[in-house]
Amino acid sequence: MRVKVCGITESEQLSALQEAGATFGGLIFYPRSPRYVLRHMTTSQIKKENNINKVGVFVNATVEEVLHMVDECRLHMVQLHGDESPRYCEKIADYISVVKAFRVSETDNVGYRIQEYMNVCDMFLFDTEGAGYGGTGKKFNWEKLKQVAVGKPYFLSGGIEPDDTEKLKIFAAQPEAKALFAIDINSRFETSPGIKDMDKVKTFIQKLQ
Repeated sequence: MRVKVCGITESEQLSALQEAGATFGGLIFYPRSPRYVLRHMTTSQIKKENNINKVGVFVNATVEEVLHMVDECRLHMVQLHGDESPRYCEKIADYISVVKAFRVSETDNVGYRIQEYMNVCDMFLFDTEGAGYGGTGKKFNWEKLKQVAVGKPYFLSGGIEPDDTEKLKIFAAQPEAKALFAIDINSRFETSPGIKDMDKVKTFIQKLQ
């Protein structure tokens, strides 16, 4: 099972992800986030790292800002975590692979929400609904994905922690996980915002396999 480690802020940790078994490294380009990568790393440092698939996470940025960072940092994929419209996503997807994030609440009709994005995004990501645009450190009810024809590969996110490997294996065996592409981990693997406990990350990935 693929794993994306999101919220990386150190070049050493970005370089260590491949050895830890991760497939993707998430870099947050949202200035209001405590894990805003450009507060800690330069675009040149990010650009130099080529051993991991770099996913740039953006929240309601302009198309020009996103595409500029894609080039400056040599990103492999873009995750749109704000209120981006289907037309906006389509413009970005003409240039680079797009993951559209959806924050899921207990009252959500997930199937309805994703429909207008089906033809303009490459993948989806399902996270937990919160007050802002950042992560909550909490899980959403994975049952909400039952009987949803996702139709696109998707990342499962939201409060996933080191002890969740068995739950994730059980979920991955369910019909609703047919399109599950990767697991997204972040705050539950940190010693402080943006600093990962790489031993926890490595052990989690090993157990998940």
